[in-house]
Amino acid sequence: MATIPQPFLFSWREVEATSDLGRLKLVLEVIPDEKLVRYLEEKRGKGRDDYPIRPCWNALLAGVVFQHPSAASLLRELRRNGELRDRCGFDPFRGSDAVPSEDAFGRFLKLLIDNAEFLVAMFHKLVDELATELPDFGKHLAQDGKAVPSHGKPVRDETKASQPDGRRDTDADWGVKKYSGVRDDGTRWEKVTSWFGYKLHLLVDTTYELPVGFSITTASESDTKHLLPLVDETAQLHPQLVERTETTAADRAYDSAENNRELYDKYGIKPVIDSRVGLWKDKESTRPLDPQVADYFVYDEKGNLYCVCPQTGEQRTLAFAGFEKDRCALKYRCPAAAFDLECKGRQECESRAHVGSFGRTVRVPLNIDRRIFTPIARHTAIWKQLYDGRTSVERVNSRVDILLGFERHYIRGMAKMQMRMTLGLVVMLSMALGRIRLNQSELMRSFVAPVSLAACGTCQ
Repeated sequence: MATIPQPFLFSWREVEATSDLGRLKLVLEVIPDEKLVRYLEEKRGKGRDDYPIRPCWNALLAGVVFQHPSAASLLRELRRNGELRDRCGFDPFRGSDAVPSEDAFGRFLKLLIDNAEFLVAMFHKLVDELATELPDFGKHLAQDGKAVPSHGKPVRDETKASQPDGRRDTDADWGVKKYSGVRDDGTRWEKVTSWFGYKLHLLVDTTYELPVGFSITTASESDTKHLLPLVDETAQLHPQLVERTETTAADRAYDSAENNRELYDKYGIKPVIDSRVGLWKDKESTRPLDPQVADYFVYDEKGNLYCVCPQTGEQRTLAFAGFEKDRCALKYRCPAAAFDLECKGRQECESRAHVGSFGRTVRVPLNIDRRIFTPIARHTAIWKQLYDGRTSVERVNSRVDILLGFERHYIRGMAKMQMRMTLGLVVMLSMALGRIRLNQSELMRSFVAPVSLAACGTCQ
């Protein structure tokens, strides 16, 4: 078998040819492409059929599975590799002449772009099938936006913005993302990156690291406003999945009262969204829990709750006692009572409220500030654990770059980007589903792990 120079994760020389074809066959057997192929064949009608739809479609899938950076690269390999041509379904008697020219394959791609809704339908069908195979699929979700640079050049002259010339990308725009943190010495750092192109918004299952929803926008689109639409779409198309969803994690770019409120009030999903600090215009470090009542409880922008001793002025963190769903409120206990601490002002504090055997109890309704107070308190260990699950999106993003070829691509224009991204995610889910059905669940996220032809039912 001929080899393909690969600037990506692996080389054909590193894996047996039969295994390569096994991975392709795995995708071909699982992917729900019947409606698409039948529609495209009907659309072609009774005209010349030099390059049938099914082999061209299979070849396109092979290009994703084997990480070809371009159609030209894929077509060169097809002309060299007779076994791959056979696996894709090209006429064996025509040899390399059965492989379409770049122009003919380009026309096929244009036809696919014009009917990209079939690819979207495949994606959602695969999500449903994965939800059936995996009873906890969708239990914990996470969302993030990913920069996808365009291969085209920015439009410098606005008068030419609507005049594509094959080099410029008239659909894309500029995006900016800021990263910040605190160094070990306590000083803050900030990094700003910019790119020209698009943005992929991904809703991902954090356990299996597989997408359940996505959208593609121009690079300038804000992350914040794309969380709820993706959850809404997922709830509409996959209600059984959202019913089992317990949490959704996201970074501070998604921090808003609306996102927190709608996730919980509409779907019962507990938001695990990092909060932005420094939004209080008065620059106060804390605020009174109830500004209408002169009491001894304050909170900060991170949602931490403190009591202030009326005698000494000492500030202590209240003891968290859980979330009361029926009251939609967080419950806290007096730290002196909870941890048997000495407090000189305890008696005065307790005189302001009815106190049971567990000391003074404070309930914080979420409606005080839906951006700050969430059903899972941010200062708890479980919140931190669930928030760490957000890194699953970053790993999916990495696979999009490396395995699906978006680290190096030649795509210009929104329509082409949407088609190619959807196709890549469809292959990702198909590979995962195929691995599960082969009892290789531990390899469901791998594009490169071997698949024996013997294991792949009809691959022989």
